[in-house]
Amino acid sequence: MTLLPYGDRALLVEVETVDQVVDLADRLRGDPSVADVVPGARTVLVLAAPGVPLAGLRDLVAPTVRHLDRADPGAGRWVRDEVEVPVDYDGPDLEEVARLTGLSEAEVVAAHTGTPWRVAFGGFAPGFAYLVGGDPRLQVPRRDSPRTSVPAGSVGLAGEFSGVYPRSSPGGWQLIGRTDLAMWDVERDPPALLAAGATVRFVSS
Repeated sequence: MTLLPYGDRALLVEVETVDQVVDLADRLRGDPSVADVVPGARTVLVLAAPGVPLAGLRDLVAPTVRHLDRADPGAGRWVRDEVEVPVDYDGPDLEEVARLTGLSEAEVVAAHTGTPWRVAFGGFAPGFAYLVGGDPRLQVPRRDSPRTSVPAGSVGLAGEFSGVYPRSSPGGWQLIGRTDLAMWDVERDPPALLAAGATVRFVSS
């Protein structure tokens, strides 16, 4: 893991796993020396609060990074409200996911709804949240041939992640269902329904 200066008010922390991203972001959120924490797939951008010099921010972040692997998982968990997402599990790839995992379609749904997920980071499109922490049996590869158009609200799986497409767009995730909840709404504050650090529970509707 490395720390890199990012301008004169921020540090970019490079880590090895998405679990370390989630853990580090949890431990730094809410600290009075930190104005914002922006997680990525293998990075965490840490912005200093006004009046906090970069050296002071480094003094805060460096020990946390050094002890990250030796810390109790979840010990620094920063909790947001839980978001419940109702899903119609009738996606076009549900049968394929069942074949890939060796589960029945009903067992795929039970696995997806039976474990809470967490928003690790956002990306790809405004409102798209990469969710981690679900049932490990649901880890499946992306489709060999991506779709040219995936409907908004589609719930998918890819690797260790689950996610909900916020708008119609191309995509290669395995689609297992669909929700009517809007993931992104510019009239809402904040526009994104699923913020980094949030807990998400999928519910079969």
